Amino acid sequence: MRQLTALDAQFLSVESATTATHVAGVAILDPSTSPSGALTREALLALLRERLHLAPPLRMRLADVPFGLDRPYWLDDPDVDLDAHVHETTLPAPGGERELAAYVAGVHARRLDRARPLWEAHLVHGLEGGRCALYIKVHHCAIDGVSGSEILTALLDPSPQPRRVEAPPAPPAPASPQVPGLLAMLAGAITRSIVQPVEALCSLARTAADLDVIPVVAALPDARLVAQAARALAGDARPLPETPPLVAPRTPFNGPISGEREVAFGSVPLAEVRRVARAFGMGPNDVVMTLCASALRRWLLAHDALPDRPLVAAVPVALRSRPSAGAGGPSPDAADGRVGNRISAMITPLATDVASPGERLAAVRSALAAAKRRFAVSHRTWLDDVCAMVPSAFAALATPVVFRLAGVAGAGVNLIVSNVPGPRLPLYLCGARMLAYHPLSVVTDATGGISITCASYDGRLDFGVVACPSRLPDVRSMIGHLREAMDELLVLLDDSPDAPAPDEPAPHGDAPLAPPREEHEPRQRRAPAISSATASGSM
Repeated sequence: MRQLTALDAQFLSVESATTATHVAGVAILDPSTSPSGALTREALLALLRERLHLAPPLRMRLADVPFGLDRPYWLDDPDVDLDAHVHETTLPAPGGERELAAYVAGVHARRLDRARPLWEAHLVHGLEGGRCALYIKVHHCAIDGVSGSEILTALLDPSPQPRRVEAPPAPPAPASPQVPGLLAMLAGAITRSIVQPVEALCSLARTAADLDVIPVVAALPDARLVAQAARALAGDARPLPETPPLVAPRTPFNGPISGEREVAFGSVPLAEVRRVARAFGMGPNDVVMTLCASALRRWLLAHDALPDRPLVAAVPVALRSRPSAGAGGPSPDAADGRVGNRISAMITPLATDVASPGERLAAVRSALAAAKRRFAVSHRTWLDDVCAMVPSAFAALATPVVFRLAGVAGAGVNLIVSNVPGPRLPLYLCGARMLAYHPLSVVTDATGGISITCASYDGRLDFGVVACPSRLPDVRSMIGHLREAMDELLVLLDDSPDAPAPDEPAPHGDAPLAPPREEHEPRQRRAPAISSATASGSM
């Protein structure tokens, strides 16, 4: 039994009638590679029964402290009712992108049942070309990007033939979960209420040392001087690296959100991203951030809403070791059964105010490099520290209100952008080859009505975009803008005399989810390489 951290509990507290805080992914699968030529719910259930012990977040449930006086506890529930978690559906004809996105958006908008382990899986049949999809969502209080990858690692195999998995050791006690006693939880709540003011003061001292990079408060006068003074008092005399201004402008997708969601999927060849990165001496993540900046700029221009200041993005950073590249290699955190988040965040401007593609690329690279230098000397627990300053009993009631007010008063950041490295070789689920994997994240009042997440996999960079349609009603257009942004960089590359030669084409099986790009998109001489899907759902 382990208690949630302040950050994990915050992901629970922020949920409301308009906000759900689970993360998810949509895997596009080709069942023709499986021994039976099909992927069934029964096969998926059998796989989960065999490997559930390899994915701790899927077998943990919450035990709440009475009256919300303290943070909940995690309980290991080995007798998970998988039938209640695994669902199956068939899309209506023609089974294309819009039908898939409609189903995913509706499910993604709904909050998880807290009386069960906090996850759901949906096997979706009826996709064009005989394909199917698997949508899995897990509450953010249980996983971050790395531990989410570990769940996939546990379920996927490097070949159509499923690997052998060692059975878990027999439990020494009865399998039923042991709920903590009422008196024990109340005693713990009383103890925490006594020490909480001291913990809050310690968290405040650590937070003050990073005041210049925390959203909202970074805009306060002399925030940088306060941060430097706090570090000096703590005995850290290192000068703080310079960072650009982190004041987020207002945009149409910032403000109070509704309970509805839209989703969009798309992909670009990873070879193109790497080629641009090599040509201009930067990392692939610099190119990804530039693609997002350019796509957002195009959307804002199309809606006559481009601010004269750059948008500000929060970029999650993993603080735990990553799983091995091949299937079956969990990190040390997974091996000892830990669940929850070990993350921080970098805050960086996106240069959406820069008109020239080349100058925008350079500006994004420079801003991201400055954010990395500043992050290297920061207290990487500042997210936890901010959450720990609020008493647990107060957080559950106040957090939704604070987030709502933040959306009304002004954004701390404009959106969240996340890039998750994935395996380079194809993987299989019950023998079905995974053709693409599109991650989906969270939108809130305080962090913007859109989030952009991408994951690299088998020669592709797969994007998942989540939006609130009341703030951004045409999320499908964002996928088109990402393609245009990639084309823009390739034109810039073609004009460079020192541009490297293109990489080899992606291996067979990397077919995009969508049909060829629409005719109005630029650079028709290039093969279509991005797909899009969109639809809405409500809670």
